Amino acid sequence: MADFHPPLGGIHEAALYVDDLAVAERFWRRLGLQLIGKQEGRHVFFRAGSDLLLLFDARAALQPGGVPPHGADGPGHVALDVPDHESLQRWRAHLELAGVEVEHEQGWPSGGESVYFRDPAGNSVELITRGSWGF
Repeated sequence: MADFHPPLGGIHEAALYVDDLAVAERFWRRLGLQLIGKQEGRHVFFRAGSDLLLLFDARAALQPGGVPPHGADGPGHVALDVPDHESLQRWRAHLELAGVEVEHEQGWPSGGESVYFRDPAGNSVELITRGSWGF
């Protein structure tokens, strides 16, 4: 297999699966993400920087029709890009004001940092500074 591939621009969207769309929507709106799409009983979509965070009803996303069915059991994980240490600290304060408990903080060998918290569905959400993977 070749050691290269056609160009990629990154991850365009990430999906998490939730059991209560209304609770998920309120949570992400409380954190200030912009709602960009919604289908009652199926999904809510948010802008996350230049990318998208898709939240699907775990049962509805498995139903055939349109895009291929997809889903996951148990908590998922998504890492949201944060430009630098200062921005991460601002997010830490923002989470506290929003009443969101920080589950864990991690320093990485490259000098990067992460803050972890859970959404109402139990998904692990990470805020990670650029360069944490060495690039």
